[in-house]
Amino acid sequence: MPRIALRPDQPFSLDQTLGCGQVFRWDRAEDGWWCGVIGNKVIRCRQEGATLMYEGADEKNIRHYFSLDLDLEAILEAIDHDPFIHTAIERCRGLRLVRQPAWECLCSYICATNSNIPMIRRRIATIAQQFGDEILSGDQKFFAFPGPAKLSCTGKEATLAGCKLGYRTPYVFSTACEVAAEKDWAKTIETLPYEEARRQMMKFSGIGPKAADCVLLFAFQKYEAFPVDVWIRRIMREHYITTLTRDSALTGWEYDTIRRFARHHFGEYCGYAQEYLYAARDS
Repeated sequence: MPRIALRPDQPFSLDQTLGCGQVFRWDRAEDGWWCGVIGNKVIRCRQEGATLMYEGADEKNIRHYFSLDLDLEAILEAIDHDPFIHTAIERCRGLRLVRQPAWECLCSYICATNSNIPMIRRRIATIAQQFGDEILSGDQKFFAFPGPAKLSCTGKEATLAGCKLGYRTPYVFSTACEVAAEKDWAKTIETLPYEEARRQMMKFSGIGPKAADCVLLFAFQKYEAFPVDVWIRRIMREHYITTLTRDSALTGWEYDTIRRFARHHFGEYCGYAQEYLYAARDS
């Protein structure tokens, strides 16, 4: 079985990386093996200390997906500006942001609005089962995530309703149509500066500020993005910006206040700070 010898000066935690909530199509077995679908490949990975075992892809793709080419120690040093983030870094050291396929990530975060992780996982799995190509791996059946054209064909909006996406159904359908019509959309977003890319992302149906920041962070490696959900809002209010309102609804002004503070306080890798703060909240 192929193995990658992990560098001692570059921390990596497979469990932290795949278990922190940034991706939704990986499952961990009791024996420590993770199984997920990337593109049209079924990937299995397991970490034993400084060794990463894998199958289903070549080493280049594994290194790319798990961002093993990044100097994580330098990134963590760059965001380690206060005792609270320092504690989060120590608890979750080795968590890396994966490089998600752009369209799947975009669709996933439309499905993620106002939802918990188990519900998001069910929605995405249902879309894949309904519209994706079947992949056989051993005696198990998996499904690739369908491209936008498979969701945007005439009549597919009615079929999407069977995926139980609720009010998100027309958003997924409309965005699939837009993306299918503009085949270079991901390349365009990738080349834009963060703020301009963010404005472009929010032109898609069902993509608000948080979803836009999530997609830019997880699919486009725009590490300036700082997604704000209820957990991050609470953390920032209690530990960083104590003057923030305690109103139940997160306003656009408050969202911008938080993300701009984070960019100034944590620097160009504030997206990594966001994920460490989020992942450490229950640890």
